Amino acid sequence: MVKPIIKFNNVSFRYGENAPWILHNCSFTIYENESVAIIGHNGSGKSTIAKLMNGLLFPQEGEIWINDTLLTEESIWEIRKDVGMVFQNPDNQFVGATVQDDVAFGMENRGVPRVEMEKRIDASLQAVKMQDYRLTEPHRLSGGQKQRVAIAGVIAVSPKVLILDEATVMLDPKGRTEIMETISRLQKQEEISLLTITHDLQEIIKVERVIVLNQGQIWKIGNPQEVLKEGKALQKIGLDIPFISELSDELKTLGINTQRDPLTIDEMLEELWILHSNR
Repeated sequence: MVKPIIKFNNVSFRYGENAPWILHNCSFTIYENESVAIIGHNGSGKSTIAKLMNGLLFPQEGEIWINDTLLTEESIWEIRKDVGMVFQNPDNQFVGATVQDDVAFGMENRGVPRVEMEKRIDASLQAVKMQDYRLTEPHRLSGGQKQRVAIAGVIAVSPKVLILDEATVMLDPKGRTEIMETISRLQKQEEISLLTITHDLQEIIKVERVIVLNQGQIWKIGNPQEVLKEGKALQKIGLDIPFISELSDELKTLGINTQRDPLTIDEMLEELWILHSNR
């Protein structure tokens, strides 16, 4: 049986006693080795969820469990060993003079022996294809390269959960695609739970489940196909649906119904070829 790694039980949070709820009565579960995306418009509570998972914030109501441990001020340091976060601006995470120094930082804080540290630096930089930049100063890297190094630093400490908090928002489309492909590959190789927090629905295509937030509450939970079927409803709550989903909806209005709802260009071409062959 698959083990829960993160559980939110009726969690509510607000910034101040009389402030409106940023999250209200949210409940969901994320399992070991699962890939999940949390999506929603700006201000829907996505980033607040990420900060709650890592103990940067604590809920006013409800409970959060990470790897069978209740999140409290006493348990926070133990929980942070299991949760790694990559933020949207990698410059905020850099502390080392070189790439290898930066990757080593988290391990040094945890007392990882030097020999083991060297092995993990090599393995994590190789995993994100940045081994040739080991002695480079971080400020000399491109945005995509910086984000790869930030990911390497998190992977090196062997977390059970990797959270990407809008981690591709500052990248161009090519860089965004490369980072998401790298993360998808690492998630399978390292057998970690992956949580992608984004407002870009293009990034949900390869995950197993999607949690949709609207005004601080759970709006829908399902696989990418189930969520993207809600095309016009998603647009009403402030989300831009991918071009392929818009095209699929437009074809349906013309009476052209595919056997399944395609998520990628290749899937759309395959569905149109099947329709053409059956004519």
